[in-house]
This record gives sequence, structure tokens and C-alpha cells, in this order.
Amino acid sequence: MIKSILKTMRPRQWPKNGFIFAALIFDKQIFDLKPLLTTIAGFFLLSVGAGAVYFINDLADLEQDRLHPTKRYRPLASGQLSLTAGRITAAILLVVALGGGFALDISFGIVISIYLIMNFFYSFWLKHVPIIDVLVLASGFVLRVGAGVALITTERFSPWLYVCTSLLALFIGLGKRRSELVMLAEGANSHRRVFDRYTVTFLDQLIIIVSSTTIIAYSLYTFSAENLPTNHLMMLTIPFVIYGVFRYLYLVNIEDAGGAPEELVFSDWPLLATIVLWGISSAGILYLGS
Repeated sequence: MIKSILKTMRPRQWPKNGFIFAALIFDKQIFDLKPLLTTIAGFFLLSVGAGAVYFINDLADLEQDRLHPTKRYRPLASGQLSLTAGRITAAILLVVALGGGFALDISFGIVISIYLIMNFFYSFWLKHVPIIDVLVLASGFVLRVGAGVALITTERFSPWLYVCTSLLALFIGLGKRRSELVMLAEGANSHRRVFDRYTVTFLDQLIIIVSSTTIIAYSLYTFSAENLPTNHLMMLTIPFVIYGVFRYLYLVNIEDAGGAPEELVFSDWPLLATIVLWGISSAGILYLGS
């Protein structure tokens, strides 16, 4: 049962909660022990809250998941975990996430409450509304960044990072929708009603708009953000972002591999190398640049 519970909580998805460290890193507090420990605790509670969301989502999509080629093997859909155990576990995770969140910081507790409420409506309603479904997923990443901001006192955190995070999340979310639509083909709407309102052509148009805007927004951030070195060295990281966007587009359109972005990051070496090189160069410029 413990193995099934952990599997349903989706630990492989938890790296997405790493966006909570954005405020800590870009406000140059990564080496300050108290903010670091506070943010780590926030990461844990956010992951617990996300685990509760996955339980609720699997309970809501039980019948559709049983018809899905891969989701049917999830513990609740396959029967490895009973519905009663699933409901009880979801309730416990919600109590831990909310109670711990407010105990850690009131502002953080409010952010995690908004995150949980938003995902509750997503699981039962908003996931079936075209365009809104992807916007809600993207807003989850913005809330992760906001959770990190709520936990520490920031002095140099740029609002540009909210813009870049929103666009990047939209880009990845649209790519995931496209891959799912292609994989499920004509039976897509039987797995999720919203697919009846999407076409590959429409998603490609949205992806073109968002991918272009993502690169432009990040480029403007490297020149305009007040927390960056005045010598504009951060512009040297733009090629990594461009290649990362292009590589993801290649994987989605040519390899049909965008259905699980969180796994793709660790399975595609060129994409992983790009992210690592961007992180190293950005940190070096941010902390060592004049």
C-alpha cells in the first residue's frame, strides 16, 4: 500500500516544485541558511499538497484512466489501491500541506491554499474547458514561484520572472496537450473531453505564439531586470533558452515525446545539458558578475 501511495503522489513530478527556489536563487540568498531551510520546508509541503492534488485528480478521472493506454496502470485505476484508501490518504495529505503551510508562514499558507483550491476546480471542471485548462496548469508554476517569494524577504527579485515562468509553463503545457492528442488519435475525447475542442493545427498555432513570446520575454528580462548585473552579461544565456525551446519543439513534433515533460528533461541528454549549462552560466553571472 505504501508503494502505491507514493506512486500516486508522483515523486517524479516533484522537480516541478523546484520553482519555489527561484526567489531564493535570483534574490541571491541561496547561501543564507535560514531562508534556505525555510524554502526547503516549503518545497516539502508543496510536494505534499501536489500529492493530494494527484490523488484527487486520479479519483475524479478513474473511469477515463481505466481506458487510457498508460494511465490504466496507475494504482487507483488498476485497483492496486482501494478508493477508500485513496480518499483517506488525500484528506491526510491536504491537512498536512495546509496545516504545515500556515504554520511555516501565513502568506505561504495562503498561496498553497490558492494552489489547492485552483487544482480542485481543475480536477472536476476546468480541465474540460479548452485554453483555460492549459492556463490553469501554467498558473500553477507561477504560484510555485510566488510560494518561494512568500517564504523569504526579497530585495532583488524581478517580476520579469513571473512573466517568463508563465510563458514557459504555457509552452510546455501546450506541447504536452499536442503529444497527448497525437498519441490518443481518434479516441482522444473519450479519455478527456477537452480534446474534442482541440486540433493539432490549433495547438501548433498556439505553440508558435507562445514559444516566440517566451524567447522575447526572456531576452527582455536579461536586459531590463533590475536585479541583474549592469553589464548585461545575462544576455549570454539567451542562446541556451533558444536551443532549449527549439529542442523541445523537435521532441514534440518529430519524436512525439512531449507527453511527459518531467521525464523528458531527464531522458533527453541534449535538453538536460542545455538546462544544466543555462543554470551554471546564469548562477555564475548572477553571483559573480559585476
